[in-house]
Amino acid sequence: MKTRVLVVDDEPDALELIEYNLNGAGYQVFTAANGTKALEMARRHQPDVIVLDLMLPEVDGIEVCKTLRRNPETTEIPILMLTAKADEIDRVIGLEVGADDYVTKPFSPRELVLRIKNILRRGRLVSDKQPSVIELKDLVIDPERHEVTYLGKKVPLTVTEFKLLFILARRQGRIQSRERLLEDVWEYEADVFTRTVDTHMRRLRKKLGAASEYIETVRGVGYRFIGD
Repeated sequence: MKTRVLVVDDEPDALELIEYNLNGAGYQVFTAANGTKALEMARRHQPDVIVLDLMLPEVDGIEVCKTLRRNPETTEIPILMLTAKADEIDRVIGLEVGADDYVTKPFSPRELVLRIKNILRRGRLVSDKQPSVIELKDLVIDPERHEVTYLGKKVPLTVTEFKLLFILARRQGRIQSRERLLEDVWEYEADVFTRTVDTHMRRLRKKLGAASEYIETVRGVGYRFIGD
């Protein structure tokens, strides 16, 4: 079965270019030209990943992302934010509301395909390399099911948030620099927008609630999972 990608962009030329290249890469592509249609198609088709433009008519990309993350049916679908805005604040906002990654226009089709492959690989790499369950008191991290529970209740995490937590927990007690996490989770070079790590960490901690006490910030360096 082909991997399903929903592409949302109100520029016909951009939509056509993306669809052409993703079809060529072997993906099944669905398209939407506005935010309302994007939400409808995400619920209907349950894509494996969504490429979402920031500037959209009717409902903009930020609101679409927020809505997708609030809905239990779509909350775990990876989202790649696509935007013509290159300012750091726009990228941060996109990541804050739930995007897993971003690409700024103009972009190369090859880069876009590689980013999609990286996002899809995050979930698989965790379970392929280390299938063992991590249990810390009331926090359970199960890579085979790609599931986290705290006090017996499931914590809904995106693939990126899960991989970030899993890597920290597996390296319990060892400080992980932002640059190291950027390379291991996002597969980026260390000099690429390290604030991405902090943004995802805030989201992860918020979702973990009281269990966020397991993650310690090492000022000026990075993060450490302190466990017991």
